[in-house]
Amino acid sequence: MTRAISLGCMGMSGMYGDSDENESIATIHAALDRGVTLLDTGDFYGMGHNELLIGRALKDRKGKAQLSVKFGALRGPEGSFIGFDARPASVKTFLSYSLVRLGVDHIDIYRPARLDPTVPIEDTIGAIADLVKAGYVRKIGLSEVGPETIRRANAVHPIVDLQIEYSIISRGPEEKIFPLLKELGIAVTAYGVLARGLLTGVKPTGPGDFRAHMPRFSGENLERNQPLIDALARIAAEKGVKPAQLAIAWALAKGENIIPVIGARKRSQLEDALGALEIKLSPDELAHLEKAVPASAVAGTRYQAQQMAHLDSER
Repeated sequence: MTRAISLGCMGMSGMYGDSDENESIATIHAALDRGVTLLDTGDFYGMGHNELLIGRALKDRKGKAQLSVKFGALRGPEGSFIGFDARPASVKTFLSYSLVRLGVDHIDIYRPARLDPTVPIEDTIGAIADLVKAGYVRKIGLSEVGPETIRRANAVHPIVDLQIEYSIISRGPEEKIFPLLKELGIAVTAYGVLARGLLTGVKPTGPGDFRAHMPRFSGENLERNQPLIDALARIAAEKGVKPAQLAIAWALAKGENIIPVIGARKRSQLEDALGALEIKLSPDELAHLEKAVPASAVAGTRYQAQQMAHLDSER
């Protein structure tokens, strides 16, 4: 079971609205007990709250989890995003604070959350490589970057994986990015496999839920996306599984190097996700599913226009 799924912890720190800390910790423990050992976080999730939460969850389970940490996003005290910083000195500072919040002596996979347009990727990766040599980081990853950046980064230090949004309705990486990753032997940690709940019919819970500001969840776009949601639900019902499980199973079937990051905030959500491991999709079933839920039909971009403009992976 360890092959398949990473537990994404972002939603445990307010990005999807209120969450229960005790249930979040119980979910992390349940994941570890079920063999899901890769925990994904960012030092800016809840302005450090997420790392502190994970640190508490792992206090009595030292060495039981692998930690994948993103860094670089700058946030104001009220929660706003105010920039990005991947300068070498900042990289080492961010890492220092993450080690303390998480209560560990090293990070398993450390990655810039985005490309800093003001800093050559060689400088950022070089700084992380220094941390690898010093024993504070085990492996280096990337997030939401395109082919040129991947090649340049990998030339400085081997890259273990790329984290990028990938789902049955967000298939952009397949054209240029995935072939390069295969060439270089780089894995994928795929987030947004459920399109942040869109594919399962989830609606934003309120203004504190960042999905309320995402184009695919807006009024007219949401109406246009409903047929895709309905099609996935219909095929899932025919197969006797839940839509979320089918969406995860689709991602798993697209390549052995793809590890879905599942943002379960509750043990029940985790159990649903783990059910996807039992689903095997034949090539014919994959083709049928992709025809019924075509990525070309989705209305709205992954992020708002300003955020899309900062995605190196979209260039």
